[in-house]
Amino acid sequence: MRNVLVTGGSRGIGLAVGKKLALDGYCVVALARAEGAEFKPAMDAVAAAGAGELLFEPFDLAEVDAIPELARRLKRRVGTFYGLVNNAGLGTDGLLANMHASQIETLVRVNTVAPIVLTKHIVRAMMAAGEGRIVNMASVVASTGYSGLSVYAATKASMIGFTKSLAREVGRMGITVNAVAPGFLDTELTKGLGDDGREQVVRRSALRRLAEVEDVAAAVAYLMGEGGRNVTGSVLTVDAGNTA
Repeated sequence: MRNVLVTGGSRGIGLAVGKKLALDGYCVVALARAEGAEFKPAMDAVAAAGAGELLFEPFDLAEVDAIPELARRLKRRVGTFYGLVNNAGLGTDGLLANMHASQIETLVRVNTVAPIVLTKHIVRAMMAAGEGRIVNMASVVASTGYSGLSVYAATKASMIGFTKSLAREVGRMGITVNAVAPGFLDTELTKGLGDDGREQVVRRSALRRLAEVEDVAAAVAYLMGEGGRNVTGSVLTVDAGNTA
């Protein structure tokens, strides 16, 4: 059974990705600060299906200096990883002129520095094995921009540059590196926009609907599976055509 590490895997997109991959037969380690209410039911559903595994590992990616020890701990627990999904990230919003420097530094540390450092330690075993799949979670705001999300957008744009360059570094060793860029999704967050706000997003979408977390999970599963073996250095947008 191939191992996949999914960061931010206890809820939202990360949990949907982890559950989908586990049901597809992978052994998934979900990394997050805490399990959350949604995780245990998902773990039970995977166990009942009898396909793969869904495990939990507590860790705060803001603790960048502790990532090397995390990588060693995970290797002792499950072995080496075939796949890595860098999904964890902070979505802090705010006008740049009003943001405290500490907020900016935290966003950059968690959304950019942590996934790069984690990838550094996980990709080494992939290189030795001559195979592997890395998927970085970006966002449509990296290319479209969004008022109040300038720092967040900068971190997501950095992950796209990281994706494209790393794909060239490790491609000759049989490793693919891609990004998935979700748009507005049908989640509790968009429900907070109110009916008018959601309707405005829907009207802008080519498909006249919002994408769902399961759609993002399916995109990641495609890139992780056999169908994605010749896809690398790409950004797969999942937004129901909002940016079409």
